[in-house]
Amino acid sequence: MSRLLTTFFGAGLLRPAPGTWGSLAALVLGLAIDSFLGFPLLVIATIAVTLLGFWACEQELRDRHGEDPSEIVIDEVAGMWIALLFPAAAFWWRGTDDWALNAWPGWVAAFVFFRLFDIWKPWLVGRADRRHDAAGVMLDDLWAGLFAGVATIVTGILWHLPMVMG
Repeated sequence: MSRLLTTFFGAGLLRPAPGTWGSLAALVLGLAIDSFLGFPLLVIATIAVTLLGFWACEQELRDRHGEDPSEIVIDEVAGMWIALLFPAAAFWWRGTDDWALNAWPGWVAAFVFFRLFDIWKPWLVGRADRRHDAAGVMLDDLWAGLFAGVATIVTGILWHLPMVMG
């Protein structure tokens, strides 16, 4: 069961760039959850996948201390969903249910920023990655997701500011 979760049902086995494939699978599923089940369920799903991710990574890496195998992408799923929560929350609070179709730059930005922070690993992302343990496998992507979500909102504000001001 932990292998199925850590590879996110096989997405982590796709090559090349399994982290990108895992992030893309997470994006599609996250948008579907938000569109069809609603923002509150996306929040619940994000919490659930994060907790399950910590458990599954601990199980899979129990005898492999210091490893971060590329096929483990449950961390990308959790981080991507955290990044996606930011634009999803903004549109939910505004009462916009179909934002995934009408405001696509929001989820595109969340995806691009998440991949950027996950690969670049600045500051707390890199610190978590250097833990070299199962928790670090998850934590670096959670930080990357948080930074990506904030960057998405800041970019959206800066993009729309001239329209609001003028």
